[in-house]
Amino acid sequence: MSRALPKYNKRRVGFIGGAAALALSGAVIAGSALAGESSGDGGDANARTLAGPGTISCPDVALRLPAIPASAQAEVERNLGDLDTQIAEADKRLVDTAGQGGPDFVRNAILGPLEDKRVAAINRIATAIGRTAERPSGLDALAPCSLDAEGSAGQDDAGAGEEATTPPAEDGEEDAGQGAGEDAGQAGDTGVGTVSCPDVAPRLPAIPASAQAEVERNLGDLDTQIAEADKRLVDTAGQGGPDFVRNAILGPLEDKRVAAINRIATAIGRTAERPSGLDSLAACTLTQ
Repeated sequence: MSRALPKYNKRRVGFIGGAAALALSGAVIAGSALAGESSGDGGDANARTLAGPGTISCPDVALRLPAIPASAQAEVERNLGDLDTQIAEADKRLVDTAGQGGPDFVRNAILGPLEDKRVAAINRIATAIGRTAERPSGLDALAPCSLDAEGSAGQDDAGAGEEATTPPAEDGEEDAGQGAGEDAGQAGDTGVGTVSCPDVAPRLPAIPASAQAEVERNLGDLDTQIAEADKRLVDTAGQGGPDFVRNAILGPLEDKRVAAINRIATAIGRTAERPSGLDSLAACTLTQ
């Protein structure tokens, strides 16, 4: 059993008299000022190059994998490809949303959701390998990514056109859970609907005592995630195009749920049989 994985890489005049001389000088000065303001068609591109928002840097998962069984090869390669796609999408979002939000916008709206997506893909890789070989451990440590700054991330000229996939700027999104119950209630009152997700707890097997605290914590995380999604429904009502809710709310919520559900399964699996099929409970819907 050998690993033959493609290397994914991720990752632009004389003068006649005194009066004539003065007039000419003024024209030259004005012309120079205008030239400075519009030095060519590539001015915006040059500004972006000189003050870029940076790029996303993530650990290479492929290098940390053990020998991959032939039966898992296709699924592992597909998820490694997903990891590269996720980084490329995050880099694009960096450019498209440059200058938006507060100081925590990149962490909350780009790096955080990217980590959740990577956790889900990495867990799918580990699960695929674990079906016919020893499940690799410790891969979740490769999920967090960082921002390699290449300049100022505050230019104002980007991101005006993308509605459907760009979440709204939310300074202090880390405090979104506070008062979430009230906001969830407002979701129904304002007619924007509420998020409906399958209940994970009833689908769990007997939980070993050693896993009880971790399982309960992640079940609490699942409830918090739904409350935060309901709050975002209210806060973003009327924003974006027809796919906004799916791309900016339900999609990221599913990624977060996959990560939490996998943590639950892993906690149980340390001392008992790892529950299977829980990923099917990750997807949520919008109830009007």
